[in-house]
Amino acid sequence: MGRAFEIRRGAKEKRWDKMSKLFPKLGKSITMAAKEGGDDPEMNAKLRAAIATAKAENMPKDNIDKAIARATAKDAVNYTEINYEGKGPHGVLLWVECATDNNTRTFSNIRTTFNKNGGGLLPTGGLEFMFTRKAVVQFTTPEGFDIEEAELELIDHGLEEIEAEGNEAIVFGEFTSFGSLSKAVEELGVEITKAAPERIANNLVEFTEEQMTEIDVLIDKLEDDEDVLNVFTNIG
Repeated sequence: MGRAFEIRRGAKEKRWDKMSKLFPKLGKSITMAAKEGGDDPEMNAKLRAAIATAKAENMPKDNIDKAIARATAKDAVNYTEINYEGKGPHGVLLWVECATDNNTRTFSNIRTTFNKNGGGLLPTGGLEFMFTRKAVVQFTTPEGFDIEEAELELIDHGLEEIEAEGNEAIVFGEFTSFGSLSKAVEELGVEITKAAPERIANNLVEFTEEQMTEIDVLIDKLEDDEDVLNVFTNIG
């Protein structure tokens, strides 16, 4: 099993389905992408990826359309993207990505969640060099799919690493190549199940099952916050 699958299954992917406010969070990501780059998915790679992710999570088309429409509504909410860096139980490192219309509320909520669950916030920039931004695209492969040929096709679009297991594959690429890489994956004729820029820890750390029980409490509470979009960790 490759590094890509360790990251996806051991850190973040297994929790995504548990998030109690999944559709609103996906909708917020779609709205922000549409507001930033326009409401045409063909011309907006970020929006196209957000829609693909929402569809993979079975978000109804009506919800997706409404999320896109909210970007140009007269009463559209202006969200600010803000990050928080922190340390949790047993020294686990966490990078929390948020989108909020009230910075004061979000900061207070995130700080309280850390403090009440064995952790604390770190100064901004404290983890900057411990995580690397990457373009990550996950997709399912049809029978007979040639992963080596796909790798050759994607190299010119910023591909750095590709992992495949069964009918699943994940590609890592340069963060700045996200649009080009995700579009190139689409052109392979595969079904994208997740596409997004992510922060990957440069050094993964393994924790015991007992330690993970405490760590999971903090992560779950952070992900339950309506303003939190993503939580990245250095869990191996």
